[in-house]
Amino acid sequence: MLESTEDRILDSALTAYQLHAKVTDNAQYCDRWQEPEPAVDACVFHLIGEGECLLKAPCLPAPEKLVAGDLVVFPHGSAHHLSGDGYTTMLCGEFNFIAGPKNPVLDALPDCVIVRISEAGTAFQRVAQIMCEEARSHSFGSRAVLDKLADSLFVMTVRHHLSKTSHRRGLLAALADPKLRRALSAMHLNPGQDWTVAELAAEACMSRTAFSELFGAVLGVSPINYLTQWRMMEALKLLQDSGLSVLAVAERFGYQTEAAFRRSFKRVHGHGPGHFRRAK
Repeated sequence: MLESTEDRILDSALTAYQLHAKVTDNAQYCDRWQEPEPAVDACVFHLIGEGECLLKAPCLPAPEKLVAGDLVVFPHGSAHHLSGDGYTTMLCGEFNFIAGPKNPVLDALPDCVIVRISEAGTAFQRVAQIMCEEARSHSFGSRAVLDKLADSLFVMTVRHHLSKTSHRRGLLAALADPKLRRALSAMHLNPGQDWTVAELAAEACMSRTAFSELFGAVLGVSPINYLTQWRMMEALKLLQDSGLSVLAVAERFGYQTEAAFRRSFKRVHGHGPGHFRRAK
């Protein structure tokens, strides 16, 4: 079970990066079949409904047999190949984020995550079962229901991965480190504060140099770059969900001028604030 601080940071990250799952196919196969899947720039998943299949992928050391209820997720869109010799159904889809496939949550996951129904918790089993039943029903609004349930499936996948591996990386590794976790908690809870590296190091109870080195080694970016990215994700959410002006949002995140905020925003998101408001 995640500690409360880990849970809070992970939840804030998923909220800021705005997870939106989408079921793209309710596939049915019979006899001898195969489904080659090329590499894509997205996080994709397959939930086996009935039957079984064989999964092969360059990122896997050996083929894996998947049975009804098993879920496989490719956080970085790795190429893979599915095949079977009998009736098989599966729900296929994508886990999308507002900022695209590059974010600290996906970056912290391996190329392939398999959740076995036999090892998953009761909540996962129920969600998977409901999704498969909903897909079979073809009822009004089924696609919307499936998409919402798939949102939960991603969070449960991350939770399952955390419980099964000691080889964490990126954000997930940082959450496992009490010192980095304290600094991350400070940034996530108060992104508008005028943090310095020295102040963040003090939150972590470390020297400035040791903190900077550890943070960069685990998360792959400097503390200030991480803070900027986090601020800009929170800013994007505010710009889309509130009636605040660009200047008001800039001031909320500690920027002295709107121009400086706009530069940081465009550097992180590739477009200025106006682009995302028009796309709303």
